[in-house]
Amino acid sequence: MLSIVIMMAVGYVCAGFGWFDDNFSSALSDIIMKVALPCAIFSSMLSRFKISEIFTLSSGIVYSILSILIGYLISWIVVKSLKVPHGRRAIMMAGFNVTNTVFIGMPLNIALFGSVSLPYLLVYYIVNTVILWTFTVWTIAADDPTLAKNDGSGKSDNKRVGISWKHLLPAPLWGFIIAIPVLIIWPSADTQIPSFITTTLIDIGGLVTPLSLIYIGIMLRNFGLKNMRFGRDNIIVILGRFVVAPLLMIIMIVGGSHLGFHLTPMFRHTLIIQAATPVFAVLPILADQYHGDVKFATDVVVSTSTLFIIVVPILMWLITTI
Repeated sequence: MLSIVIMMAVGYVCAGFGWFDDNFSSALSDIIMKVALPCAIFSSMLSRFKISEIFTLSSGIVYSILSILIGYLISWIVVKSLKVPHGRRAIMMAGFNVTNTVFIGMPLNIALFGSVSLPYLLVYYIVNTVILWTFTVWTIAADDPTLAKNDGSGKSDNKRVGISWKHLLPAPLWGFIIAIPVLIIWPSADTQIPSFITTTLIDIGGLVTPLSLIYIGIMLRNFGLKNMRFGRDNIIVILGRFVVAPLLMIIMIVGGSHLGFHLTPMFRHTLIIQAATPVFAVLPILADQYHGDVKFATDVVVSTSTLFIIVVPILMWLITTI
């Protein structure tokens, strides 16, 4: 954890010196998402995953889907009970349930468990990505406080709420998609591919952890930690993100094991840690696009991205007993 904090601090301090502009941050994000991460996933799949294990991932998919959907139900009851205003309701619900799997979850998992955990992390990443760019975007768009009421003329100024299909196959997922047929056709590819190719893939993939954490440090500096506020709604999201979400995942895993659906310890630990990672970084962008409370969305991202440093050691101690 100290290593993670130090790498985040490097980005935070360097951003404070004014070394990075918006173009650099955007380029860094593209390098991580479109180059380093696909290489890391592809090389990890070839070296640490067997095609016979593909069916063992199905239980993790079910656990991930159920925990997030139940979390959405709980968060909906909470925002309705507390009479949270439109423009903030869907943001709170998203903060409860959708995580920053790539820029924090991925490097965190590698730092804690090694690259052997990547195939298991992909399970949560796929579910999280699909729900984010379908159901979550739909709820945030539907919660737009500026949506006009139908005036009875048969016309409405309401925005058309659609699904962000282009985001359902992001670049990191292609590392997984391409690796599967390679493993089917060439099971021993990791030992037979020329070493200069495997070395290149591994070295580029090794950039994921340091660059992701430096990127998070830059974002925290840009968001401004001093401007962070802990109001009622923010505290509720923090509790949902760091208490309710991992607890639901633990309940799913323990309940499933009693029914005979067992996961390896690495798989269990990965799913629980991913369920407790901070809120996804593009939440303020979605809030702005649909006239939501951008300041609140930013506070949620910054507060969860900061407090996870405290939460993860507690979770690591807890999951050793499961």
